[in-house]
Amino acid sequence: APPRCLRRVLLPALALSLLGLAAAVGPRQTPALELAEELAEELWDAGLPGDLPELEPECRSLLAAFAEGSAALTGCLGRRARPVRLCQGCYGHYRRLLAQYSSIARAIGNSSESHNCAKSILTSDRLQIVVTLAEFFNETWEAANCANCLKNNSEGLSNSTEEFLDLFNKSLTCFEHNLQGQAIDLSPNNYTEVCKNCNETYTKLNDLYNHLQRMNRHGGESAHSAHLCIDVEDAMNITRKLWSRTFNCSLPCSDTVPVIAVSSFILFLPIVFYLSSFLHSKQKKRILILPKRIQSNASLVNIQEKYS
Repeated sequence: APPRCLRRVLLPALALSLLGLAAAVGPRQTPALELAEELAEELWDAGLPGDLPELEPECRSLLAAFAEGSAALTGCLGRRARPVRLCQGCYGHYRRLLAQYSSIARAIGNSSESHNCAKSILTSDRLQIVVTLAEFFNETWEAANCANCLKNNSEGLSNSTEEFLDLFNKSLTCFEHNLQGQAIDLSPNNYTEVCKNCNETYTKLNDLYNHLQRMNRHGGESAHSAHLCIDVEDAMNITRKLWSRTFNCSLPCSDTVPVIAVSSFILFLPIVFYLSSFLHSKQKKRILILPKRIQSNASLVNIQEKYS
């Protein structure tokens, strides 16, 4: 075997030449690729030249942690895509990934000659895959408005969100309980029991959702004024579709009395208008006739005085 110093000179050249040969002949020559990989591994074991970019152990550990966190978050988002449960099920993975990315951005290798981990991992190539992944997860999280479901520190679900989800689960349980023993393809007329027995629970859920919308417009618990988080919106959409389309139920309008009062007022407006017009015209006639009577009486008095 050649001495170690000679191996350090020959192995890089041999590995690079084999890699070039494997790339030239194409993917069919797999033995050449395998040999190149084996020689590359031996090259790393023999010791790298100073100009080859190799990560420090600390940076490699940070990169591996970020890769594992990205895989965990991706799996969580995919599993909870339908029905949408992203915010309530994946906020822990998202927080850990943010912490891992922050560690990479501020970390520095142990040795004085090592490169900054942020520079080596984040900006050393055109693709910048770690930055791209972090931006993707941030944009997905912001598009879902998950901050509106969580406390300000993203430590867990807010109290209002937990209250809403509790009512949502009670509504679905009520639907399921009243559908037990009934066929799936029932006509809408056969869902009267669901409408009657679940009306109170659904009304509370609908009122709470409307209240959360109003509160969110003025800045709620999460201090984010936008749509509600996707979990709450999707849950409410599912419940409303079941209530109105599947069960053909309806809520009594809470504004019935004001609507009836306004409608009655508008209905009687023409009657009031014509009645007031009639009385007004009659009053004018009296005013016009009255001076004639006064004038005739006065002239009669003058005649009587003249001939007296």
